[in-house]
Amino acid sequence: MNIENTQSQMRKGILEFCILSIIRRGEAYPSDIVEEMKNANLHILEGTLYPLLTRLKNASMLTYRWVESNSGPPRKYFSLTPAGEDFYKELEATWNELANAVNALTGERTKSHQNND
Repeated sequence: MNIENTQSQMRKGILEFCILSIIRRGEAYPSDIVEEMKNANLHILEGTLYPLLTRLKNASMLTYRWVESNSGPPRKYFSLTPAGEDFYKELEATWNELANAVNALTGERTKSHQNND
């Protein structure tokens, strides 16, 4: 079994939630999202991020505004829409349920292994 593939699938599952978490704190420019994800040790390429942002925008979860830049073309800053805020809250509840379940299962598994050793 390929561990890298499994790890990649696990990361993909939480990518949207993490990106929305960043945007939820305030308007975000894509390269800032990439940097913040990198700082959290969740590396994402702009080639992965832009299609995801476009999909979320097309689903009315995000909106954006153009901001003129002193160095280069205008920049697109993303923010959550009210529908995006509701979607985020649903993802957050799902994440909390999953994290609690996984922690309960892996914690119990660890304890039972320790008792059997």
